[in-house]
Amino acid sequence: MSIEKMNSGLLILAEMEASLPPSERKIAQYILKHPAEAIKMTAIDIGKQSHTSSAAVIRLCKSLNLSGIQELKLRIAGDLQSEKIDVRDIEPNEPLESIIDKITNHSMQILRETADLIDQKELKHAVDAILNAKRIFFFGVGASAIAAMDAYQKFVRINKYCMFFTDTHLGATAVVNAEEGDVVVGISFSGETHEVAKVLEIANGVNATTISLTRYGNSLIASLADICLYTSPKVEATFRSGATSSRLAQLHVLDILFMCVATSTYEETIEYLDKTRTVIKTLHEKVGKRRITYS
Repeated sequence: MSIEKMNSGLLILAEMEASLPPSERKIAQYILKHPAEAIKMTAIDIGKQSHTSSAAVIRLCKSLNLSGIQELKLRIAGDLQSEKIDVRDIEPNEPLESIIDKITNHSMQILRETADLIDQKELKHAVDAILNAKRIFFFGVGASAIAAMDAYQKFVRINKYCMFFTDTHLGATAVVNAEEGDVVVGISFSGETHEVAKVLEIANGVNATTISLTRYGNSLIASLADICLYTSPKVEATFRSGATSSRLAQLHVLDILFMCVATSTYEETIEYLDKTRTVIKTLHEKVGKRRITYS
């Protein structure tokens, strides 16, 4: 990630605060209360101000999966420079124009935060796993099933052997027959969905490569995955509790994953997409006796 695009430091701290060890939690709390001051301090200064130590500051950065105090400060500085978007829930009899603005602003924020949280090393691992996969299994339940289906319809168009499941029994019976080299992608915004966790557990038992897509932070599903991808952890507002923003964030990450795979096999991808577009067009033609070839 380039320096000028670094942010989400405050988001990461807020999400991870509760799960941090006591000394690291004190540092996180201090920085969240005094972000503008913290970015001007050294690790020693932050340790003193939070009544901990510089060593605890370094440990905090490791817990947050950051390269060090400099990256943390750069991310926080990016947060402070970013334009604040007012995200509120809708109100009774709200004007249409206001609803359009609120939903659009919220979606923009979710997409930006999700992009900022993508670990490019993990993304590269996921791309390599997909590229080398014999088979790909996408699994999600509820709203996450929509993301699983969307990923399936994208990758199947570029000739990847893949399946998606929303039924736990079907998913389990398919994944138990997976092999080393196969990839199983478990999708759950909360990261705690029992069915998704079980499917990843089964996948690990047969040595398939496992990828999780969850909200940022520690979770059961992320702990079960070989490769972890994250979305913004922002909680859904009351009227968006139908997983509007979380679904949008999941689709965003899967789109990025797809495009990364596509660009790695650009010529083949274009050929497959052209072929699938051609066959879709023929579906609207009158059925005849002539044989249609697509090679």
